[in-house]
Amino acid sequence: MVAAKLKDFSEGLIETPISGILVVPAALIYGPNASGKSNVIGALSVMKNLVVTSQFGGRPGSPLLQMPFAFEASHLEAPTTFDADFLVGGVRYNYGFAYTDESIEREWLVSYPNGRAQTLFTRERQQFAFGRKLRGRNAVIADLTRKNSLFLSAAAQNDHNDLTPIYKFFADIVIIQSIAVEGAFVSIELEQIDERVINFLNNIGTGVVSYRRTEQESSEFSRELGRNLIGFFQKHFPSSDTGPDFSGLDRDKDVSIELGHRAVDGSVVYLSLDRESAGTRRMLVILSKVFEALDSGGLIIVDELDASLHTQACELIFALFSSKEYNTAGAQMLATIHDTNILASESIRRDQIWLCEKGLYGDSNISPLTDVRLRHTDDFEKGYLEGRFKALPFSGSVQSQIRYGKITSK
Repeated sequence: MVAAKLKDFSEGLIETPISGILVVPAALIYGPNASGKSNVIGALSVMKNLVVTSQFGGRPGSPLLQMPFAFEASHLEAPTTFDADFLVGGVRYNYGFAYTDESIEREWLVSYPNGRAQTLFTRERQQFAFGRKLRGRNAVIADLTRKNSLFLSAAAQNDHNDLTPIYKFFADIVIIQSIAVEGAFVSIELEQIDERVINFLNNIGTGVVSYRRTEQESSEFSRELGRNLIGFFQKHFPSSDTGPDFSGLDRDKDVSIELGHRAVDGSVVYLSLDRESAGTRRMLVILSKVFEALDSGGLIIVDELDASLHTQACELIFALFSSKEYNTAGAQMLATIHDTNILASESIRRDQIWLCEKGLYGDSNISPLTDVRLRHTDDFEKGYLEGRFKALPFSGSVQSQIRYGKITSK
């Protein structure tokens, strides 16, 4: 997300404490189906999940979630490695780890106060080494860290003052992977709806002008069913970080959210979420998380941002992050997308566009548009659709695919 030195507009770039380094507020990943775009989001989700839950959610001896590249034999036995650079409290950190199905092989954390590297801790399997700058009960926590859990996860569970902010950075990342959003999920996920979400929906023509939240006593059958479901998920998916928060399934009251629409006589008529469009339900979830991120300066990651959403709605969400008026806390968004119309937006830079292309043997190659020689005045959408940047399902026109039998030829 580091901004390139371009002549493109720079109004939305976010300043950092590092001299000469600006970051982009949002980035979009383009590419054809099955090119690996969602795998990028999935990988980030796995990294977050291991940091957040590997200590308290895992069990001794339980396997770690690993999905190696299947089309090269040497990768099947190799450790999976994650490595991230980020800012916390104005300081740059580098954190990463490598693991197999059975154990954490390596783990490390390096900080860069004043631009100089300081190793806070390193780990080789169950051998730990700590830098002088890392205060706390490091040795005690190391003894409590299982071979299949991360030291960072164990440290946060034991209130390590220096490492909890690093843990919290990952825990606060919001990742939205669901494309279909049911009404019941929205009611569980959103206790309240931000008025800015309603205003947004109203301004883009959904007809939504208000909402109301109602409660009624849950039946004993409903509460018992909820408790059984929670027990099932805790037993079989102890480290799961996907889907809704199932802890709300055994609540004493059933919560229902309805959206208000203006009737012919001027009154407001409320409809259940199941009667709303798929796009409206999904926007409720995405926009609620977007405004939370804008308020806190957090990171939100969305798979298939344009699923069930109109081009202008997607562009407006993207523009919120590029606006100094709305994005005052330095929030960022990363999203995968297919809609090429946004490439024609006046508020997008070349370093905010990433291209994901499948290699000959199924590997994913991801590169920024800045790798292509372009001028900021060029038509990005036209160039992409013409295949100048690759990352397309096929080359040539649709007519040529039909005319020459390319689709059905053996």
